[in-house]
Amino acid sequence: MSTIETPDPTELSLSDLRGLRQQLQEEDDAVSYARRVAQARLDLVKAEAARRAESSDADAGDDLRSVLAQHLTAGPARPPRPTEDLSDHPLAVELDEICASKGLGHVKSLDDVELVALTEAIGEFEARVSSDRRARFDRLDALSAELVRRYRDGEADVDSLHAD
Repeated sequence: MSTIETPDPTELSLSDLRGLRQQLQEEDDAVSYARRVAQARLDLVKAEAARRAESSDADAGDDLRSVLAQHLTAGPARPPRPTEDLSDHPLAVELDEICASKGLGHVKSLDDVELVALTEAIGEFEARVSSDRRARFDRLDALSAELVRRYRDGEADVDSLHAD
């Protein structure tokens, strides 16, 4: 999903190193958004499957409140980065199309086969996006390690941050 390959960080100028790192972080914002939305939707579908398995007449609204509470209050320990509205990002649009084509909007009326197909489609999307995110983190880690090395070895100084 990233539009660039990561060159050898040791061969980049300090400015290029910082720029590439910033670009990957911005890409991660979009990937992270799509991944969180996919996970929340997958949890909603699984809650419907669990409700059916229990033969419960529980209100689907209770499931929705529970899933939303979990996703809105739990999260990564890292502080959130300011970001723009990412709902029109190609990954978010792709997820919306998957969910629309598989019937997420009327999940209670899906038969069991359709519900499984919806679960699998969202799960495959989430797995693909998560894999891409892990690869991006590896690239970010390599760039960050090179920045740290340059600061540690005196090849760059903190004052240079203001020069770029």
